[in-house]
Parts: sequence; C-alpha cells; structure tokens
Amino acid sequence: MKLHWSPRSPYVRKVMIAAHELGIADRIETVRTVVRMDTPNATLLPDNPLSKIPTLVLPDGSVLFDSLTICEYLDDLAGGSLFPRAGAARWRVLTLHSLGQGLIDLLIYWRNERDKPAERQTQALLDSYAIKAEATLDRLESLAAELRERPFAICHIAIGVALSYLDFRFTHLPWREGRPALAAWHAEFEARPSLRATEIVDA
Repeated sequence: MKLHWSPRSPYVRKVMIAAHELGIADRIETVRTVVRMDTPNATLLPDNPLSKIPTLVLPDGSVLFDSLTICEYLDDLAGGSLFPRAGAARWRVLTLHSLGQGLIDLLIYWRNERDKPAERQTQALLDSYAIKAEATLDRLESLAAELRERPFAICHIAIGVALSYLDFRFTHLPWREGRPALAAWHAEFEARPSLRATEIVDA
C-alpha cells in the first residue's frame, strides 16, 4: 500500500497511529506529498482529484481517502477493534471521533486565517474560531473520564491528535489551564508507542 503522506499533517498522523496500533505500519509505503489549499499537487491529482492527504493507493490500484475511510479500511484489514461494529457503541465512538476531527478542521482553518497578512485577516473569523475551540476543549474536559474508561478506538486517535496539533501550531494557547482531566488523559495518550513512532516533524 502507498500512502500520500506528510510529517506535519494531523490527518495523516491519524492514519499512521491507527496503522501502528493495528500492527500493520510496515505494510504501508509513505510517499512525501506536499499539498496546499492554493496550489493543487499535479502528481497527486491522478490518485485524488481533491489534491488532499491522506490518500491511500491499494495494491490493485484502487484508491481510498479521507482519514476516517482509510482508518476503517485498515481496521478491517487487520481485524482490529478501533471501530465498534454496530449498535450504540459504534455511534458514540463515531460521534466522539467527529468532535476530534472537527477540532482538527477548525484549527486548520484558524491557522490559515491567522497566518494571512494582517490586512487580509477577518477578525470575525478569528474570534469565531477561538470561541469554538474553547467550547470544544471545555466539552472534551467533561468527556475525559469517558475517554479513559472507553476501549481505545478511533475517537481517541482523533481527539488526541487534535490536542497534539494544538501543541504544534498553537503554542501560545494554554489549553491545559483549567482542564486537568483532559490534560492528564492527553499525557497518557502521548505516551503510547504509536504516538512516539509518529511524532510531528516540521520539515
């Protein structure tokens, strides 16, 4: 399998953490692929017309994207348990995953707006992103006990990666202050071998 990959993408990191947790990371060939919102990657377009990563090319030439689809494929391939198969547990895990994934999405858009020249920034957007991020972090603080008790699943990966991305791109944001339960859970999450094997590299 060939994975269009970047060492900085939180979406790609989700996939690689899943692969390590499932014991199949060595079956994935990572191909450094640079993507930007304003510049489509011509070499990626044949595999993914959206020019987005992660994109997984299977041995038979078929292609999977986005991160959730790829993670569920890997879980199925490995006979894993990152995705409950049915019932209330499945919907709860997917809802919690959406909260973590949504935080990643928000942070990406926030960073893009923040990094524009000052005269091109929209203050209303910056304020909105900040309010939504704080509200999401507060919700996650209230969910920390559930995260600790629930069997490790795709929701833990998404939420943990989102918090790690905060540390990478929003170093000025003291998200741990006033959220001791979430901070403690994240410290446990980052101690997993799959996290150490997929550390973000700004390269």
